[in-house]
Amino acid sequence: MSLPELTIGLVGHVDHGKTTLTKKLTGVWTDRHSEELKRGITIRLGYADATFYKCKDSKGNIFYTAQEKDKLCEGKATKVRSVSFVDAPGHETLMATMLSGASIMDGALLLVSANEDCPQPQTKEHLMALEIVGIKNIIIVQNKIDLVTEEKAIENYKQIKEFVKGTVAEKAPIIPVSAEHGTNLDVLIETIQDDIPNAEPRKDAKPLMYIARSFDINKPGSDPVKMKGGVIGGALVEGALKVGDDIDIGPKRDGTFIRTKIVKLTTGGDEVKSVGRGGTFGIETGLDPCLTKTDKMAGKIAGHTGTLTKSVKIVNMEVHLLDRAVGSEEELEIKPLSKHEPLMLNIGTSTNVGVVQSGKKKGQYEFKLKFPACVENGSRITIARRYGSRWRLIGYGIVR
Repeated sequence: MSLPELTIGLVGHVDHGKTTLTKKLTGVWTDRHSEELKRGITIRLGYADATFYKCKDSKGNIFYTAQEKDKLCEGKATKVRSVSFVDAPGHETLMATMLSGASIMDGALLLVSANEDCPQPQTKEHLMALEIVGIKNIIIVQNKIDLVTEEKAIENYKQIKEFVKGTVAEKAPIIPVSAEHGTNLDVLIETIQDDIPNAEPRKDAKPLMYIARSFDINKPGSDPVKMKGGVIGGALVEGALKVGDDIDIGPKRDGTFIRTKIVKLTTGGDEVKSVGRGGTFGIETGLDPCLTKTDKMAGKIAGHTGTLTKSVKIVNMEVHLLDRAVGSEEELEIKPLSKHEPLMLNIGTSTNVGVVQSGKKKGQYEFKLKFPACVENGSRITIARRYGSRWRLIGYGIVR
């Protein structure tokens, strides 16, 4: 099998078809949690891999597909690229989870439902989040075109064009599809091939993995002698890892790291010997599975033993605030940060609380973190403020 070469996020307002589109592209329904199935919405980040193929139809026209044996193919399909997809939740209460997923995305599909006015609150918020974390390779997917007339689809298209004017997605292609019926997915895949390039790895970079999920894969009542070690899942933002490597995972609440060994690597359900910068993957470790169950390791980082940045509880950032807080029907004016104000900070895949300690000239602020974190100079941290019962994205900070 070919390893995934990049990670693409599916983002947008709740119920605009992100999970359905993921299923059509990958064959995997990423809503697996019992509460997700009950409520019909994505709550946790979902992962699935797809391999894209190129082939010719009966008239000799080249088209793209996610099926190796597509019924429209004449002759053998040619494999062109494997991709990891991250299905991010669209509900307003789960913005922190979406931001965690954004930290491992190389590009994004922004879904907009053709049967609703554009933009919806989380359409705005998710696009702003993509811009803040620096994701420039964006494709807009105008979904549910099967539910509207041609006139309504054109009206919705014009709304989308007006919405993205002046944003990072101003020149992004807009692809109309019906995820439910699989309509126009060949054009979407071709656009992904043309507009979202593979991530460029840095040579000789030390491995740094952002952990987004963690599991205990043993069934209740398993034989203790045959139990598997705890599993962590996520993506490398730098470097490479292989089976047998000694790794550190953390930081823990006391700022230290847990040392373990890579027992097995899997991607797309297949076992591999090594992984590099690109798609998502899972690591079976030598850890007690009670340490990784129910996403206990989500938000932490992993890397070769002794190479991870020392954890800190004080962070200095150059803060950049938006004009208005997005994510609700009524956009709210953003006031300056106040001393002792608690804010939600997304550092990599982790969600932390930072209390403003002091403000300095030119937007320089010092934050005291609730939990220790590993931060690199120059990295971006998203900032959210609580308005009523919701956290709203208000800006970002650059670590200095």
